[in-house]
Amino acid sequence: MQLFFVVYVKINSCIENYFNNTSPVMNEVFNKIKLILIIASLGALSGCTTIEVRPVDTSVEIKHVCIRQNDKVQVRDFLNVLRDGFSRHGISSEVIPAQEEEKGRHIVTYTAFRSWDLTPYLSHAEIRIEKDGKQIAFGQFHLKGKGGFALTKFKGTKSKMDPVIDQLLQGISTQ
Repeated sequence: MQLFFVVYVKINSCIENYFNNTSPVMNEVFNKIKLILIIASLGALSGCTTIEVRPVDTSVEIKHVCIRQNDKVQVRDFLNVLRDGFSRHGISSEVIPAQEEEKGRHIVTYTAFRSWDLTPYLSHAEIRIEKDGKQIAFGQFHLKGKGGFALTKFKGTKSKMDPVIDQLLQGISTQ
């Protein structure tokens, strides 16, 4: 926000110097330009994160999950972060091939997308837990506008996904 203020003050002083002692029409143009710059700057700086979670029902007991391998995901540490999240909640996990049979087991599927701005970073991810083909939980992380100018977009996968995993698994029984 400080960066926005500094940029605004500099631009404002330049425009004021240019339009100083001009007609009322030019002053109105100047005011419209300032408004457009304010709106554009705020839009560019906003990098809002959304987390959407439909957690596992508290009556569901999960001791072990099978995580279906997704070879299309290029976020290198995503699978490790996912497994660590289940382990943190007392749930063991194993990674299974994409086509393996799923009857009677808790199956976790995931997808994760990277964006690039100086370096690759996680911009969107989804986790689904299913049993017998029925979805029992869903979690999503999403950077609106791919993070804009917000520096928080460069945080690691763990710091972005741990809150999603914790909300997804809150209150479930592992007994």
